[in-house]
Amino acid sequence: MSQPRPATQLSQFDNSWYQPGGRLRRVLWYIVHELFICSGHPVSAVRVVLLRMFGARIGNGVVIKPRVRVKYPWKLNVGDHTWIGEDVWIDNLGEVKIGANCCLSQGAMLLCGNHDYKRSTFDLLVGDITLENGVWIGAKAVVCPGVTCHNHSVLAVGSVASAPLEPYGIYRGNPAVKVKERMMQV
Repeated sequence: MSQPRPATQLSQFDNSWYQPGGRLRRVLWYIVHELFICSGHPVSAVRVVLLRMFGARIGNGVVIKPRVRVKYPWKLNVGDHTWIGEDVWIDNLGEVKIGANCCLSQGAMLLCGNHDYKRSTFDLLVGDITLENGVWIGAKAVVCPGVTCHNHSVLAVGSVASAPLEPYGIYRGNPAVKVKERMMQV
């Protein structure tokens, strides 16, 4: 007779170890976020100022389109002249570093959190994400926890990066695989 397998026990889930910031700070951010950041408000500069007020480090010339979602701005660092498109979701339970001259297209997701499916308690897992200079994350593409997208790499539309992307590599699929080199002209 086979041994019974353990079952998922979500009632035992405990992420009390995870402290993303003070409760008041998170509540205030939630209110500002809902009113101004993920709204259809048309002015990028307003979003940049508010994100900076809550601790985000954002470079010069950054464009942040309407309906962007940022979990914790104090865990966000964005380099100069980066574009963040409509409906991008930066679920930064961990640190997210986005280099200069990057493009996050519409609906892209940077997901720093996941759950440990090997444990019955479904424990929270957190990993930082780094997008080095010149990276392009295509529309509806997903970057998973712990992933670094190296300089000028491209993640194609709807693809999922669960491992590092090499510099100047173009990646496509789920899981994303390198399909060719990015050739750039001056």
